[in-house]
Formats: sequence, structure tokens, C-alpha cells
Amino acid sequence: MKPSSRLATTLASMPRDTRDTLFLLGVIAWIVLPLTGHLPPWATAICLALLAWRGQLAWRGRPLPGRWVIGLLLTLVLGATLLTHRTILGRDAGVTLIVMLLGLKTLELHGRRDAMVVFFLGFFTLLSNFFFSQALPVAAAMLLALLGLLAALVNAHMPVGRPPLAQSLRMAGRMALLGAPIMAALFVLFPRMAPLWGLPTDMQNGRTGLSDDMRVGNIAQLALDDSVALRVRFLTPRGAPPPQHQLYFRGPVLGQFDGREWRAGDAIHLRAQAADMARFEVEGEPIAYEATLEPHQRPWLLVLDAAPTPPELPEGTAARMSPDLQWVARRPLTSVLRYRAESYPQFRYGPRERSPALALYTALPPGSNPRTRALAAELRADPRLAQGGTPALVDAVLQRLRTGGYAYTLDPGVYGEHTADEFWFGRKEGFCEHIASAFAVLMRAMDVPARIVTGYQGGDLNAVDGYWTVRQSDAHAWAEVWIAGQGWVRVDPTGAVAPSRVGQLQRLRAPQGLFAGAVGTVISPGMAQQLRAVWEAMNNGWNQWVLNYTQGRQLDLLRALGFSAPDWQDLLRLLGTLVGLTAGGGALWALWERRRTDPWVRLLGQARTRLARAGLTLPAHLPPRTMAARAQAQFGADGAPACAWLLRLEQARYAPLADANLAQLQRDLRRLRWPRHRTVSPP
Repeated sequence: MKPSSRLATTLASMPRDTRDTLFLLGVIAWIVLPLTGHLPPWATAICLALLAWRGQLAWRGRPLPGRWVIGLLLTLVLGATLLTHRTILGRDAGVTLIVMLLGLKTLELHGRRDAMVVFFLGFFTLLSNFFFSQALPVAAAMLLALLGLLAALVNAHMPVGRPPLAQSLRMAGRMALLGAPIMAALFVLFPRMAPLWGLPTDMQNGRTGLSDDMRVGNIAQLALDDSVALRVRFLTPRGAPPPQHQLYFRGPVLGQFDGREWRAGDAIHLRAQAADMARFEVEGEPIAYEATLEPHQRPWLLVLDAAPTPPELPEGTAARMSPDLQWVARRPLTSVLRYRAESYPQFRYGPRERSPALALYTALPPGSNPRTRALAAELRADPRLAQGGTPALVDAVLQRLRTGGYAYTLDPGVYGEHTADEFWFGRKEGFCEHIASAFAVLMRAMDVPARIVTGYQGGDLNAVDGYWTVRQSDAHAWAEVWIAGQGWVRVDPTGAVAPSRVGQLQRLRAPQGLFAGAVGTVISPGMAQQLRAVWEAMNNGWNQWVLNYTQGRQLDLLRALGFSAPDWQDLLRLLGTLVGLTAGGGALWALWERRRTDPWVRLLGQARTRLARAGLTLPAHLPPRTMAARAQAQFGADGAPACAWLLRLEQARYAPLADANLAQLQRDLRRLRWPRHRTVSPP
């Protein structure tokens, strides 16, 4: 026997209470599963243990534990929650408690009232999943959980008989479909008033991404993360997308160096940079684009170098430009954010003449990287380079990177105290931050102002939806050097070591694991890439049309419907009108249904009419079984088909599991051979 057949047989042989309880426990486990990564380990273990314990009691038909056991467990989980979260309030503590209460309540399923409490807690726990993620996979999983809970709710309201789970699932599906138009109307028209509409997230749970400091080696860790950082759609005809090698998305600018770590500038650096803003000039035509930024728990907006005007942000969100050309929002980005911006690939920024403030960008820790300092002195002493100034020094260092046997690698090992010395004279290999850091240190040692810029470089075009996808693995670090008469100029030394990294966008990839390698032998790389593009296009559509459905887009919808100056009051009026019309239509439908003749009663009346034509007149209050008995007594063997049909009609009403339905009975009624007319009166 096949496993599926054995499972069906086992379920069919179970008592209904056991079957329904196990089904409900399975749905609860499905709801809690996405939360396991956000719950304390002890909470996950206790919840799974409680569900397993309740399932074992249902399977073996044993009594539920007493109230004192449940009270003791409740005290323990409350104490554990306080010890873990230091409170029972807030998102994390609240979700932990609701999951624990749901697991404990399953041990009290004595009656329908307890089941209703479990359903309420189940729906609440289902919604709590969206506190942590509103991604498409989570939404799909919770939709299945919703159907499961609705099916269990239908089961609880069908106390008689043994309705199959398939029937309950079909009814749950119909309920969801009937409610879908109302849910869609509420989603589209319910006013979004930030920040009430947003879901706050704890700052401690930031995603992997860029930071306001860079320790040599940490960006290499991002190359292992292939998740999406942002998506970009270039708009026409305002601007065509630049070549891939010019796609530099600016992030934090790091100007302080302690020998191993680069940090953002302090107050002194910011005051020195404030004067640079007055020398910010752009040239050429702008590039217009729309960016969808994934939440990264930081306030940074990623824009192409360089955007002089503020990005167009949703209502309630504002941003400012820092003195180093980085756009920063007023608060950390905890949800998907879509904005439009215009950038100029050709720009000039910074003082044209050397000033005392630039000395901050030539500072090096005393005694650090002595061999690099010696190399810098050697280069400065070269009369040809001295005559060419800073551009000649930059070209000389880039030429050294091209011809000196330096390698671009994801795993260069752990660098020691003198990171630049190790790169230039020892290891001669590194990732982008190793190369950029060593370059900036050497430039500073030659008294050339230099700093590090972190961000993302490149991206991949998704042919399915036309968006450029920038991943965490596209995280990059490059340098800016100050040149007299020009200001700050971008220099990407990684391109000198590995031109394919910047020119052809060839990324270093981590070695595939066992599972990925096995999948690669089954699915061709081209098909895998196409499937990935389709999936990411679906995710992008979810972000664009669901997660990023803002108040501005609501008002745009009202304008399209003819409202001249719409506001949230117009939304409420329109929503109230639709709800009123829906409620009125539902009331009229219910009234019409109430006045309609029951199809079963109509069939019974037709059978009574046929028997009356055959000479057997029966009162209207008789049930089908009594009518069948009188027809048998009246017509004998001639009445057998009619008697069988009447018994099937009774089964269709009182035993729905029988092989009888009203449509089939209607067809059989038309084909049925009724007895001939007899004048004998019934007994």
C-alpha cells in the first residue's frame, strides 16, 4: 500500500475529535514555524513540545492535564519571558507570550469555547509574523495558514456527523474568495497615515549591509550575501541608464583611519566638509531613475553619484544631504522604501585650492605601515612624478597595482596591524576594501588627501520586469583623492587589479555548498538564472504594488477617478460608500435567499405531486421515509423505484456523506418510472 493510501486509511479510521485536533495542531505549527528565527530558543522548544504533547494525548485518547499543570507552565513561561526580554511589553516579548499562550491553550481544548480562544490566538499569531517580515514567501505561507484556520473553524461549527476535511477546506476557500473583494477594497482605500501604518522594528535587528565604519575585511563578508539591496528602474526619456561600470551607488564616506579601521568623519571633519558643499557643481544631462530600497535599519538613501536635489520620498519621509554628498533620511529605514531621484554622472565637488581642512585627510597613525611610508617617500622623490603632481602619483600607484602581481580574492586571510604593508609587500591579494584601504594609505603617506567611499557598484538587469537588481554581494569600496583645481575625484583601485570586477561586473562567488552543487547537476545554470529572475520579478511586484502602496499612490488613484484635490476624507467617503453598497447588496441577497424555496423541499413537493397523479395523495408534513412506506403499501413492487428515490432524498438532507446530491436527484426524478394510477385509497 502506498504511503498516501496508508495515511488516508489511518485518518479515516480516527475518531473525528482526534482527526480535527491533529489538523488544528498542524496548522498552529505551520503558523509558528516562520517565527522560530525570532523567538528565544527556549520558547521555540517549549512551543513544539506542547504541540507534540497535545498531539500525543489526542492520538492515544488520554485526558488533558489539570489546571495546576497549566498554571505552573504559565508561571514558568512568564518568568522566562521576563528574564529574556526584561519586560512583557513590546514586540519581541509580546510575540513570545502570544506563542506561549497559544501552545498552552491547546492543552485546554475541552469545548467549543476553548476552541474559539485557540482560533483567536491563532489569527493573532498569524498576523504577528508580519511584524518581522512582509516578504512574499511569508505572505504566501500565511495565506495557507489562514485557509487552514478557516477550515478548522468550519469543522468546529459542524458538530454532527463526520464531514471530510476536503469539504471544510472547500468551504474555507469559498469564504476567503467571498471576502477577497472586501479585503481588496479595504487595502486600496483605507487611509494610510504614517507613521501609524508602518510596522516598527527594533534597531538591534538590523540586516547585514553597509556600516558607518569599515574594518579591513568586513565588506568581503557581504560578498557571501546574495540578497537584494535595492532595485532600480531607469526612467525615459529623462535619461538613459549609464554603462554598468559607471553605476556607483554612494553610501557612507569614511575619512578617519586608526591603522586597521576606517570611520565616518567626526564633528571636525564635518565642519571642514561644510565648505565643500558650496563648490558642488554638476554637468551634462541628469539620469532619472526610481529606486526601491530594502530595509537595512540605517538612515542612508542609496543614490547614484551624484544627486544635487533631494529624492522624491513618500509622504512623511524627509532626507538631507550630508557634507560628503550622502543622502540621509531622518530616521532609520525599517521598511521597503521607494523614491525617485536624478543624478549627474559628471560632477565636481570640493575645494579647488588646498586648505588647512584637507590636512585631516592626510593623517595617519604614528608608526603605522612603515614600509608603505617608505614607498611613498620613494615615489615622491621621483622627479617625473613630482612634476606631474597628484594625477601622476595616482597613475603610478595604479600602474603598480596592474603590474605588481596583485590579486583580487574573496579570502585573502586575516590582516595584521600594518594592513597596507601586508598588502603592498606581503600578501599582495585582497578584496575591494583591502585594495582601497592600501591605496588611500599610500596616497596619504604621499601627502595627498584621500578617503574611502563605501556603497554598491554595478547591478544585473532583470529581463522579466526591466529592473536593475543590486545585491549585497555588489557592496564595494573605492577611494576619493583631492586634486588641485578639480576637488575630490573618484579613483577605483580595484579596477586596476581586476578590471573585470568593474568593467564586466564579474563578481567573486563563494564556493557552492553540497545542496547547491546537487541542484546545479539537475537544473542547468541558464534555467536556474531564469527561474531566479522570475522569482525576483514577482518579489519586486509585491514590493511595488503591495508593500509600497503609500498614501501618495492612494491619492493618485482618486485623481484618476476624477477627484480634483483628494485627501484622506475623500478616501473615507469612498470607502464608506462601497461598504454601504456591499452591505446593502448582501442584505438583499440574504432576503432573496430566505424567500426562495428550499431546493430539497421543492424536490419533495414534486415527488408528492407525482404520487398524487398516481392516486396517492399525501399531506404536506410527511417526511420522505413515511411517504416511501405509504407508497410501498399502496403500489407494492411498482412503487419500489419511487421508494428508493425518496430514501435517497432523505439521505441528501440528513446524511450528506451518502452518494446523493440534489442535482443528481433532480435528473433521476425526471427519468423515474412512477406507478400507474390506482383508485385504492391509502390505509
